[in-house]
Amino acid sequence: MTGRSPQDERTMRERMLAGDLYVPDDPELAEASHRARDLMAAYNATSSRQGPLRRQVLEELLGSVGADTLIRSPLHVDFGSHLTIGARCFVNYGLVALDVAAITIGDDVQIGPNVQLLTPTHPVAAQARRDKWESAAPITIGDNVWLGGGAIVLPGVSIGANSVVGAGAVVTRDLPADVVAVGNPARVIRTVEP
Repeated sequence: MTGRSPQDERTMRERMLAGDLYVPDDPELAEASHRARDLMAAYNATSSRQGPLRRQVLEELLGSVGADTLIRSPLHVDFGSHLTIGARCFVNYGLVALDVAAITIGDDVQIGPNVQLLTPTHPVAAQARRDKWESAAPITIGDNVWLGGGAIVLPGVSIGANSVVGAGAVVTRDLPADVVAVGNPARVIRTVEP
């Protein structure tokens, strides 16, 4: 696949958000990514003592951010505008949220240091990769989830409310609510008592 078909007149951004193949160096996408990097740099350059300024930059960068949510820098995103995070969340240092597709984080979520939320994926076919095509699938994190330090959540995964993902786990498929999952690939080892 080396270009758009004549029947597909959608923009690369529309293709990307639909989860279809797109080329990431499209000018519209590049401009949105540059904007995000500028805002990310501004956010990461502020300190916790600059609370109102940090909040203002964060609200401009992200799709939405709930009340009383704290995100420690550095924060790394692709676009920012496709990342929504609920109220009363705590995000420790070094979150990588590649929000090519939507990343939706519920309320009261705790995210450990160096967690990666990765929505982009690449074709297995060698030529399509050489032609720089990629796609993405959304990630959803339910209310009151705890992602341990260094956890990785892959494209298309949903994690149910109240679940705990152990440090360093790689979540390759959906997790139900009220479970503890660990390992690579992450597997459920027990339920969480209400």
